[in-house]
Amino acid sequence: MSPAKICDALVAQYEFEIDIDAPPSRVWKALADQLSDWWLPDFHMLGEDSIVTLEPKPGGRLYEEAGDRGLLWYTVLSVVPNEAMSLAGYCTPEWGGPCSTLLTLRLTASETGTTLSVSDALYGKVSDGQIDSLQSGWRKLFSEGLKKTVESSAL
Repeated sequence: MSPAKICDALVAQYEFEIDIDAPPSRVWKALADQLSDWWLPDFHMLGEDSIVTLEPKPGGRLYEEAGDRGLLWYTVLSVVPNEAMSLAGYCTPEWGGPCSTLLTLRLTASETGTTLSVSDALYGKVSDGQIDSLQSGWRKLFSEGLKKTVESSAL
């Protein structure tokens, strides 16, 4: 067994916004009820045939399953339908941690539709590379997945 390793705990936060040409109620429906319609294949951590599910209620889960394998992405902390959802998650050492993440998704009506505001705060073993990866990953998922799907279809 290797000796214990002491790591500094850090706090980091990033935020970004994405404008979506659809009303908040439509964007919320895609976020809360139609995740599988826009969740990009690259973001299936258990394989392309896995199923990613969101239970949009306090205590609900954002999780992924593939056969008898599973991955808990986040636990839902709060929900205000058509407005906001806050989630808490953990990154194990396998995923760059250990650290905790507090993700907030907020929808605001705009002149052209909806602004999705994404805010993520992490604490624990956090690196610049991890922050860059998470921010670019969420931006890609919400831009190329959610936005593109909501704007181009009649889901």
